[in-house]
Amino acid sequence: MSGKLIVCPTPIGNLEDITLRVLSALRNADVVACEDTRRTGVLLERYGVQATLLPYHEHNERERAADLVERMRAGLVVALVSDAGMPLVSDPGYVLVQGCVAAGLEVEVLPGPSAALAALVASALPSDAWRFAGFLPRKRSALVAAFGSPETLVAFESPKRVAASLAVLAELDPPRPVAVCRELTKLHEEVVRGDAASLAERYAGDEPRGEVVLVVGGAPPRTGVDDAAVDAVRCLVAAGAKPRVAAGVVADLTGSPANALYAAAATG
Repeated sequence: MSGKLIVCPTPIGNLEDITLRVLSALRNADVVACEDTRRTGVLLERYGVQATLLPYHEHNERERAADLVERMRAGLVVALVSDAGMPLVSDPGYVLVQGCVAAGLEVEVLPGPSAALAALVASALPSDAWRFAGFLPRKRSALVAAFGSPETLVAFESPKRVAASLAVLAELDPPRPVAVCRELTKLHEEVVRGDAASLAERYAGDEPRGEVVLVVGGAPPRTGVDDAAVDAVRCLVAAGAKPRVAAGVVADLTGSPANALYAAAATG
């Protein structure tokens, strides 16, 4: 009889956020595949759970996934956890889930803690349409494209890059609403809400500490921006003009909003 995979989310900071179903799955699993055996061991010890732990991380994912699939084919039940939150969400696990599906094995996903969802709700920004970007890209062009999303954007960010990323957003769209969510569920949890310009200024000289989730309001629709005007801005930039200057010149000639031209030319 075939076994199965149980995907188990774990606390993102406060160990009391573990669910009863996850604890039951960890107790009853034949094997617990975990990102860091020491970190998972702390959680299991807290709740008196005895389990066989196997390292499963980005460096051994493909090799370990094949081994675990064979164990499940032989009838074992495998519980998958990451260091914090839901496995696969910017954490290892995708290869294993894909392997299970390809092998016809059952995959059960338990609900639980998620930094992305907690930040989205805490941000007070629209949640009817949103996208998760994982970690924000470092390359400016890719970052500008990400900020061009019309839906609310949820993304992880390194504390060392929060100021730089907010500065780019402030250049594109100063009044864009943003929430900087820090150390969620932990003792020093903090959610700072404001516009891109004010938060860029705030964090320019005050690097946040701990784990950060950025939630950014969706980009406004391009109203009053003619495609030909946007193309003109891009042509000037290609010829060597600075983007802000080019947007200003075309705005003066066409009557289009300079900020909208700048944003449209950058994200197109």
